[in-house]
Amino acid sequence: MSRIDQVLQSARDRLQRLPAVEVPAALRRGALLVDIRPQAQRSREGEVPESLRPLVIERNVLEWRCDPTSDARLPQAVSDDVEWLVLCSEGYTSSLAAVALQDLGLHRATDVIGGYRALVAAGLVAEG
Repeated sequence: MSRIDQVLQSARDRLQRLPAVEVPAALRRGALLVDIRPQAQRSREGEVPESLRPLVIERNVLEWRCDPTSDARLPQAVSDDVEWLVLCSEGYTSSLAAVALQDLGLHRATDVIGGYRALVAAGLVAEG
């Protein structure tokens, strides 16, 4: 197993990852969906619809925007109890990003299994 595969597995062992079909219920209970895909990828693959109320926070600034103690935080970053659902294209980068948020004390951070592509497959997002 490669080192990055080991790091990814270790990260996923710390998460209660969310299946794509459960995203709407999570949003109804107050979770925040965060799309960390870069602009070029969102343009190529498609945007998450407004019905899922996504926050677009590219990966390079995620920790600063979600940390409630940061001067660069988003208005939604009100406490360590926010449930952050991190979304990437396929669910790899999002696992690492969610663990980075947990390392900041945001213990309810997790990611969406299969990422954006899983949302499409579940019929929650129209393809492309």
